[in-house]
Amino acid sequence: MPNNSVKRVRQKIAITMGDPAGIGPELVLRAITDSRVLDVASPVVYGDWGVLELVAKKLGLTSPAKESIVRTSAIDTSCLKPGHAGKEGGVAMIAAVERAVKDALSGVVSAVVTAPINKETAQLSGFKFPGHTEFIAHLCGDKTPVMMLCGPGPDDLKVALVTTHVSMRELPGLITEESVYRTIVTTARSLQNLFAIKNPSIAVAGLNPHAGEGGIFGAEEEEVIVPAIKKAQAEGLNVTGPVPPDTVFYRAVRKKEFNAVICMYHDQGLGPLKLLHFDDGINVTLGLPVIRTSPDHGTAYDIAWKGQAKPLSLISAIETASMMASNLVSFNKRNQIT
Repeated sequence: MPNNSVKRVRQKIAITMGDPAGIGPELVLRAITDSRVLDVASPVVYGDWGVLELVAKKLGLTSPAKESIVRTSAIDTSCLKPGHAGKEGGVAMIAAVERAVKDALSGVVSAVVTAPINKETAQLSGFKFPGHTEFIAHLCGDKTPVMMLCGPGPDDLKVALVTTHVSMRELPGLITEESVYRTIVTTARSLQNLFAIKNPSIAVAGLNPHAGEGGIFGAEEEEVIVPAIKKAQAEGLNVTGPVPPDTVFYRAVRKKEFNAVICMYHDQGLGPLKLLHFDDGINVTLGLPVIRTSPDHGTAYDIAWKGQAKPLSLISAIETASMMASNLVSFNKRNQIT
């Protein structure tokens, strides 16, 4: 369960429906009636009433109350094919995200939880962004976010990424002193104000085997990563590294030395994370003026609308978003931030 370090109140959480042709509608319907969600959140679904009602009837689920839906589209459901990308679905899922983020920025909701979208479907609608995160960053004024993946518990593994979806050919050029430093600082500040960890201990993984072995296996550690770590340490942050990638997760998970691990690239961090939290992993976007979480899985077209989708990751994402919102309120009060 998420951290209960502060008094919990039911936060108003925006939940976007995701791709209408994927498992998003089913997951949302299951999650908003789950006691774990209702204990900590007042869920508001941003999406298409017709799609939600159709999926509810098809799967024998409870239709959501109309007052709990912010209708951001009106799809002709007779043209919608579960498991198949379509332009109308792409327009609908992006409209839901845009409205939810704008409501979060204006304080109408405390956080945004996004159900999965399909990038192919998004592109059919004219969407020009690589994914959710980049679009939300654009809506927030082109901020530079940090992607963090974690388990739902306060002591579960937390992995923040310096780079995300890039080819291995491009990777070394994207590992800069500034990008590593920014990821360290954003992660540390977020662990403090959103996860209520007073002095978070952060490990920074090396890029190369054995963290470069003194330059034998690569110079990125000494030339880029070490200067970024020293800069963060000079600001009083509790940072260790570069730690060899083949031992850092043992130290974080088994020995509990670190609250979070900063990894240089996607699969360096996501492999260990998914080994531990394949069903309940959460994607958390750090460094934005809105709280945003999402389940750590895709649209699963192969099981769309078949009653087979498991809502655990979405439920965990909602619980975590509510916890983060409560912690932020407490942090702001302590520091007299309005």
